[in-house]
Amino acid sequence: MSQQVPPTRMNLTAYKQKAVAAKKGFDLLKKKSDALKVRFRDICKAIYDTKIGMASQSSDAFFSLTQAEYAAGNFRNKLLESQMSASVCVASRTDNVAGVKLPVFTKRETGLASVQESLGLVGGGKKINQCKEQYTQYLEALIKLASLQTSFIAMDEALKVTNRRVNALENVTIPKIANILSGINRELDELEREDFTRLKKV
Repeated sequence: MSQQVPPTRMNLTAYKQKAVAAKKGFDLLKKKSDALKVRFRDICKAIYDTKIGMASQSSDAFFSLTQAEYAAGNFRNKLLESQMSASVCVASRTDNVAGVKLPVFTKRETGLASVQESLGLVGGGKKINQCKEQYTQYLEALIKLASLQTSFIAMDEALKVTNRRVNALENVTIPKIANILSGINRELDELEREDFTRLKKV
């Protein structure tokens, strides 16, 4: 590769600048990779903790539903027959980590009246409210898990791309530039020696 580059002072200066730029790019990408790795580990830990907590939350939620049905009777048909409107929706925003945009999902109340207000008037109202609270907590955990897993996928992809760039700079680009610089320096030294010999003969 070094033989294809003419051994001139101009090329020597140009490739020295390229070497400095490549080193600076490598350092920046290495810092970005380290920052992404820290955040990636945090996300993995948060996913693990959330899943562990959801195991007990899901069993509590389903058990509270059984208790509510036992106290108030089968109220599923009433819910299905009524005109339902979502009282909760999922809002989305992006979080920037070292130039990588991560989606973050949050629960947002719509403000619309829920059908559950009229349920349990005959009996079992307390159990229905407890059931509602349990499922609300379970829903929040689900939204958090969805947010974490989506961020995990985006972070994993960004980390792979960044590591590929770091490896390419470290193992291909920087050694290639160093090799070209070494070749140019050798050729220039050889030319200087030839000129010196020629001048000495003259």
